Parts: sequence; structure tokens; C-alpha cells
Amino acid sequence: MEYDSFLELVKKRRSSWEFKPDPIPDESIEKIIDAARYSPSGFNSQPWEFVVIKEQELRDKIRDIFSEHLPSQGLKPGMKDPLGFKNAPVLIILYGDPRVRPYAPPPVCKSDETFLSVLTSSLAITYQYLHLAAASLGYTSRWFSSIKMPPIDRKVKALLGIPEEFMTYDMMAFGKTDFTPSEKKMRPLTEVIHYGRCNKDEFRTDEEIKAYFSEGYSIGHAPVK
Repeated sequence: MEYDSFLELVKKRRSSWEFKPDPIPDESIEKIIDAARYSPSGFNSQPWEFVVIKEQELRDKIRDIFSEHLPSQGLKPGMKDPLGFKNAPVLIILYGDPRVRPYAPPPVCKSDETFLSVLTSSLAITYQYLHLAAASLGYTSRWFSSIKMPPIDRKVKALLGIPEEFMTYDMMAFGKTDFTPSEKKMRPLTEVIHYGRCNKDEFRTDEEIKAYFSEGYSIGHAPVK
């Protein structure tokens, strides 16, 4: 793939708040997960487990769990679903299996902090692969970090029969959509790139960070993911 094609795919991946209920072929789901499992992982542990939820009953129960524990987020104009995945035909929850730890190199294995960092980074990379793979097949997606909230995490694991010791990373909803996201707010390349030794003056001031978040930014419905 040429760089321009890759960049176009990266730009194409946007988060959606609304989905069509149209079913997604198992072939597409398997292609998305197949691509994700090729992502790099610490000491090639491949600690990921992908739990696919297609059944309407299970999706409704997961949505009820979210609704029970999340504060009311309100609706943006024209938005039909405050949680953002009511009609999403497929949910994929990404879990990490910590039982790979004894096989890690000693510096990783012996440190709780280091192992957690390696496990989290491994899951983060494969999760991004999931979204890019979905975009390459013409689907839109959205990520839900709220699934890590302890009460939500416990209830979803109990519902799906997930081992308690598994690390919950995130949940991805995906499908087709008519939703048009707002233009993505981007920091300019010249502002974010730095070479070699840096001076403090090269980085944003507190006032500049505040300005970035204050203009056209709404917590809870931020169009920046």
C-alpha cells in the first residue's frame, strides 16, 4: 500500500454515534479480527481475546448495563441515541489474558507496573487495528472505554461468561451509517512534531491547551476520537 492510500484510510476512520441495524456478514467480522491479530504485542504474547456480540438480546442487555451506570449525557441536535450504539449490529469487546505474564522477560514479569503497561499497550495497538480494518471494509465504528468502569465491567463479564481476571480494554461498535461526523479538529503537524533536544517553549502553554478544549468542544460528545 502506498502512503497516500494509507493516509486516506486513516482519515476515513471516524467515530459514529448512529448505526443502521443492517446485519454484518460473519466474513467481514472475521476479516476485521484477522487483521487485528497481526498487530505487535509485548514478547509476542498475543494476549487478546475478541468477544463478538451479534445477538439482539445480548446487545440490549449490555446497553441496559451502560444506561444504569452512566450519567445522562443528553442529546446533541439530531442525535437519536445518547449511548451511541443502540442499533449497532455488532459489538466487539477486547479482553487481555494476564496469564501470559510468567512467560515475559524478567524485567516485565517481575514488575506489576511494567507488565500492566506492556499488556495495555499490546491491547491498544490491536484495538486500533480493529478500527482501521473496519474502515477498510466500508464500516464506521465507535469506541467505548466506559466498559472498563468497575460496575459495568463486572456485569458484562458475568453476562458473557468472561473470566474475572481478564483485563477489559475497550468495546467497539460498528456497522453502516448515514451519520456525518463534524469536521475533525486537528492540531497542525508543525505544532506536534519535535526533533532531538527540546525546549519547554516548543510545547503548548496551559492557556493554549485550555483554548483548544474551549472552542467547539463538548465533553461527552467530543468529535475528536
